[in-house]
Amino acid sequence: MFVTLAYAEEVPAEGQTHSETGAAPAHERGVFPPFDQSTFSSQLLWLVITFGIFYLLMQKIIVPRVGAILENRHDRIAQDLDEAGRLKAEADAAIETYERELTTARAKAGQIAAAAREAAKAKAEADRSAVETELSQKLAAAESGIAGIKAAALAEVGTIAADTVGAIVETLIGGKASKTDINAALGAVSVAKEV
Repeated sequence: MFVTLAYAEEVPAEGQTHSETGAAPAHERGVFPPFDQSTFSSQLLWLVITFGIFYLLMQKIIVPRVGAILENRHDRIAQDLDEAGRLKAEADAAIETYERELTTARAKAGQIAAAAREAAKAKAEADRSAVETELSQKLAAAESGIAGIKAAALAEVGTIAADTVGAIVETLIGGKASKTDINAALGAVSVAKEV
């Protein structure tokens, strides 16, 4: 047993007053009750009973509830992981389908663009051909018109030349020449040019 200053002091006798306060002591000084060796057996008995009750309480009520909660959470986590795996597989399948459809759409777009290009080329070629044909027809019509105008002009050249020669002769010599003489002179000039 430990001897402390509190035990070393003298315990006042019953009926004595405390010297500093003048009051009687409230309790007697002795051994701290849990450390009193005379009560160890009852303390050990109550310790075993309390420990047993707490052990049974833990074993029958608390541990099963905590175990059920942990099992429930484990199951929920497993379900969530399974759901996440399923959703990931669906997303992967959707992405694969999207990529396939995108590739197909690109191929179709390429085909449509090529077909549109070919159709535009064919239309442009047909339009060009139609314009060329129309221009050829207009050119031929213009050439035939020009040939007609040229022939008419050449036919008129003789008449114009005869009138001009007649006017020149009349101005130069003061007399009128006959149309037959003028035509004969013009015929002689044209023969001389051809030779």
